[in-house]
Amino acid sequence: MSIFPHWRLKTSGEVAPDERLPAGQTLVLGLQHVVAMFGSTALAPILMGFDPNTAILFSGIGTLLFFVLTGGRLPSYLGSSFAFIAVVIAATGYAGTGPNPNIGVALGGIVACGVVYAAIGLAVHLSGTAWIERLMPPVVTGAIVAAIGLNLAPVAVKSISGAGFDTAMGLVTALLVGLVAVRGHGLARRLPILIGAGLAYGLYLVLANGLGLAKPIDFARLGEAAWIGLPHFSAPVFTAPAMVLIAPVALILVAENLGHIKGIAAMTGRDYDPLIGRGFLADGLATILSGFGGGTGVTTYAENMGVMAVTRIYSTLVFVAAAGFAILLGFSPKFGALVLTIPGPVVGGLALVVFGLIAATGGRIWVQDRTDFSDARNLVTAAVALIAGAGDLTVRLGDFAMGGIGTATFGAILVYHLLGSGPALVGEAIHGAPPQTPPKG
Repeated sequence: MSIFPHWRLKTSGEVAPDERLPAGQTLVLGLQHVVAMFGSTALAPILMGFDPNTAILFSGIGTLLFFVLTGGRLPSYLGSSFAFIAVVIAATGYAGTGPNPNIGVALGGIVACGVVYAAIGLAVHLSGTAWIERLMPPVVTGAIVAAIGLNLAPVAVKSISGAGFDTAMGLVTALLVGLVAVRGHGLARRLPILIGAGLAYGLYLVLANGLGLAKPIDFARLGEAAWIGLPHFSAPVFTAPAMVLIAPVALILVAENLGHIKGIAAMTGRDYDPLIGRGFLADGLATILSGFGGGTGVTTYAENMGVMAVTRIYSTLVFVAAAGFAILLGFSPKFGALVLTIPGPVVGGLALVVFGLIAATGGRIWVQDRTDFSDARNLVTAAVALIAGAGDLTVRLGDFAMGGIGTATFGAILVYHLLGSGPALVGEAIHGAPPQTPPKG
C-alpha cells in the first residue's frame, strides 16, 4: 500500500477522503474551512495573550503535519485548543489584555503537554485504544471538560464586569452569537462565533467610534502594519510548576480527538481505528512544534467537522489547501493587527459563550453516552471534579502547586477508579435508602 492514497477525481455528489475535486473547487473549499476555524483559532490566542499570526501559522503547519502522519487518509484541521486557556492563564498570571508577558512559561508547559500527548499516541498506535477508554470513560471525560468551562467562568465574567456599557456590549455579543447559532441557515449556522463577532464588532464601531458612547477602536496599528512580514516567534521557558499544570491537558485532547475521529468515521462510513494512534501522535507533535515557536496547543476542530457534515466533501486535499491559506495569513501582520482591534467587551462576550459551551459540552458527553447518575460512582466522580474545577481547588506540595484544572482532571480519574464498580445507587449511598436486591437471571 502506498504512503498516500491515489485521489480519484469526483465532480459531483459526496466526495470521499481519497477522492478529489477540481483544483479551483478544492481551493475554495479550503478557504471555507479556514473561515470555519478562524473564529476559534483567532479568539483562543487573544484570550491567552498570544500572537494571533503565530497561532494561525502553526495551525496550518500542524494540519500539514497531521496530513502527512496519517497518510492523507483522515480529514481533519488542527486549530488552537480552548482546553489550554485556563491553565495558561493560571500558569502565567495573565491579566487578560495585551501580550502575555510570561508567554515563555506557558510555551514550556505546552511543549510538555505535547510530549505527553505524543507518547500516548505512540502507545495507542502500538496497543490500541481500549485502555484509554477504560481509563477515561465518558463520565470522567465529561466531568473534566465541564470543570474546564466552570474554571474559566470568572475570567469571562470579569472581562465584562466593568462599566455599564462594557457589560451591555458583552451580553449583546453573546446574544448575537446565540441568534446566529439558533436562527442561522446553512453554513452560517456553523460559524456563530465568527459571524456573531463580526456583527458585534460592527455594532461597537457604530456606538463607540460613531456616537462616542465608549472608548473608540484605534486603527493606528492596523494602518501601520505591513501586509507581509514574519509573525512574532517566542521561545519556551521550562519551569516545573507550569509544566505539571499544563501537561495534563493532554488527557483532554486525547478524549476530544478520539471523539472527533469516531465522528468522522461515522460520517464517512470508514473504520479509522487503525489511524487513531497516528492521529494522537500527529496532534502531539504539532503541539510540540507550536510550543517551540510561540503558538498555542492545537487539536482537531469540531467546526471543520461541521463543514464536512454540511457539504459532504471529505477529501483530505481540501485540508491541504486550508493549511496553505492559514500559513499565508500567518505571514500577514495586517491580519494580526486587525484581529487585535477587536474591542475588549466583544472579546468578553465571546468568552462568555465559548467558556459556557465548554462546560455544556461536558453535559453533552454525558447525554450522548446516557451516563447513569443513579450510580453513586458516576455521581460522586462528577461532583468532585465539577466543584474542584469551579472553585479552582489548588493542591500544594512544597513549592509545587496544582490548580483547579489539574485537580479536577486527576481527581475525576482517581475517584472513579478508587471507588470501583458496585451496585450502590444514589438513594442508597446518599439518602440512606435500603439497598435494592438486583433481579436474578
